[in-house]
Amino acid sequence: MKNVLTTVAVTAALAFSALGTARAQEWKQTYKTIRFGITSSENEKDRLTRWKAFTAYLEKQLGVKVEIFTAGSYDGVIQALASNQIEFANLGSSAYAAAYTESNGGVQPLLAQVDREGASGYYSVVTVRCDSGYKKIEDLKGKVLAFADPDSTSGYAVPFFNLVKQGYDPKTYFSAVPFSGAHETGVMGVLNKQFDAAATYINTEKSGIPQRMEAKGMIPAGQICRIWQSPEITNGPLTTRNNLPADLISAVKNAIKELPKNDPAVYKEITSGDETANGYIEVNHDRYQWIVEMREWLRKQRRQG
Repeated sequence: MKNVLTTVAVTAALAFSALGTARAQEWKQTYKTIRFGITSSENEKDRLTRWKAFTAYLEKQLGVKVEIFTAGSYDGVIQALASNQIEFANLGSSAYAAAYTESNGGVQPLLAQVDREGASGYYSVVTVRCDSGYKKIEDLKGKVLAFADPDSTSGYAVPFFNLVKQGYDPKTYFSAVPFSGAHETGVMGVLNKQFDAAATYINTEKSGIPQRMEAKGMIPAGQICRIWQSPEITNGPLTTRNNLPADLISAVKNAIKELPKNDPAVYKEITSGDETANGYIEVNHDRYQWIVEMREWLRKQRRQG
């Protein structure tokens, strides 16, 4: 009798396990293609090249097709996520906050990158030509400061917010504050003397947009200097829609979280060879609530003219 009960229990356990596995795979019947959004911190060609191996990795891990979605502006990716056109997106903190507001709380952050020191943040900086003579923000009074994109955390929201708090209202302190459209475009505009200064970001002294552009041969070394730096910004999150199956969200989150271990070469590629990059930590919305509030402050400022 004991053996019979044991056999029944084992059979039931195996059946339950099989049922659980089957249910875990149900999302693949609906989501035969997973669309992954990438924002415009660099030109589209470089973006697609840099994320090609990542696409292959994710397809292997998930067993479904993966497509990279790009747009000419941050808002294009934000709107695509909020309108259910894509399932996941790599967003900056401000872009995440915009997606959260645009979707009425319909998105959630999953993972954020950390470095070898355990830090999970980066910095907005104002860059100038090293030979311009500009050494501090005061030197830029009446000059042209280019921001990257209205939905960029480090390229607009954080520098604008902090400059105002420090007594330098960009709307009146500078002669013009145009949007360059992307971080690289702004830095290139500084090099070509189209702008006196441009806001972008760095991760460390060795990693960031100017350093990446030097490494790619886009700008000569030693031509772009920084004259202002923000407080630390929490790294932007891998973001997903709340209306997706929990098993799908879990599968993608786990695949990306394990990427540095499973395929270090692909991880190095998507982090632009950043030697300080050291994987991911799980994050929740609370970590970004202050960014949502900052964006609301900025929106009120714009409305007031």
